[in-house]
Amino acid sequence: MQKLTFSLNGEFVELNQLLKLVGLCDSGGAGKAIVASGEVTVDGQQELRKTAKIRVGQLVRLGDVQIRVEAE
Repeated sequence: MQKLTFSLNGEFVELNQLLKLVGLCDSGGAGKAIVASGEVTVDGQQELRKTAKIRVGQLVRLGDVQIRVEAE
């Protein structure tokens, strides 16, 4: 499993933008499509809201990639 860390500067980042910022897709639109496919989980629960607010301490998973969101 590939483990990534994202340093959050602010209160939250939208899920589709997070996928783009860590390099799992090329654009926010592509991120929306990935989320809509049902392949993304947040803290172990399937997340279908493309612009879900991801905050410090949450764990996002897409396939075998895990993203931990930390404070900057």
